[in-house]
Amino acid sequence: MLVPLKGSWALIFGVSSGLGRATARALAAESCNVIGVHFDMADGQQAAEELAEELRERGVEAHFFNRNVAAAQTRAELVPLIKELSGVGPRIVLHSVAFGALVPFVPTESTPKSLTAKQMAMTLDVMAHSLVYWTQDLLAANLLPKGGKIYALTSSGSTRVLRSYGAVSAAKAALESHVRQLAVELAPYEIAVNAIRAGTTITPALLKIPKTPEVAERARAVNPHGRLTTPEDVAETIVLLSTTDSSWITGNVIGVDGGEAIVA
Repeated sequence: MLVPLKGSWALIFGVSSGLGRATARALAAESCNVIGVHFDMADGQQAAEELAEELRERGVEAHFFNRNVAAAQTRAELVPLIKELSGVGPRIVLHSVAFGALVPFVPTESTPKSLTAKQMAMTLDVMAHSLVYWTQDLLAANLLPKGGKIYALTSSGSTRVLRSYGAVSAAKAALESHVRQLAVELAPYEIAVNAIRAGTTITPALLKIPKTPEVAERARAVNPHGRLTTPEDVAETIVLLSTTDSSWITGNVIGVDGGEAIVA
């Protein structure tokens, strides 16, 4: 059954930029209130505050928190606030977290330092495992309502190799595994869990990857639509999938790429 998003709540991790930012805007356009978690210094904090004000001007509630999404203390502090703000909990949870080590496994002349155990653990904890821990705590607080949707953002890097991307690639592969497991375990609660695999999208996270211009140009050249994926393409998909109470679409990696993956 199709249901309006008006008056419902979304919890967005990584709300201040990229896909999280675009999704917050798209959901606000559907009159969905937004709780956002981000981790930024001064410039990013200002951008987040401006976004929150923009959403409020659209007539929805917007409450943003500048915290480390992977920290247990953050969950301990915010879960009670989420309950206080939203009541029954967020209908939509979006895990849009891109913070990891871009260091090669094996040193080279141009990159003499190699990935450390601490960097590997941090990358997987932030970009993959935090989805599980947040889901556990939200469920324990009775804040995952029937018909809810949980989305994790993955990439083709889960199965492809880019230099210096090894830790992030491992995190994306783990994230997709977590999505499948959570989909099965949350099925009795009628909550859908899916990974969204965006095509090559120009975001602050992408720009940190070595040789981004070459990667982007190659993706643009092969995409049947003749352009790259935009954050708005992804946000539109999340809104569309969220306008149903059904939990029957679950446990998937859903490509939102204009056909990039099938021709690349």
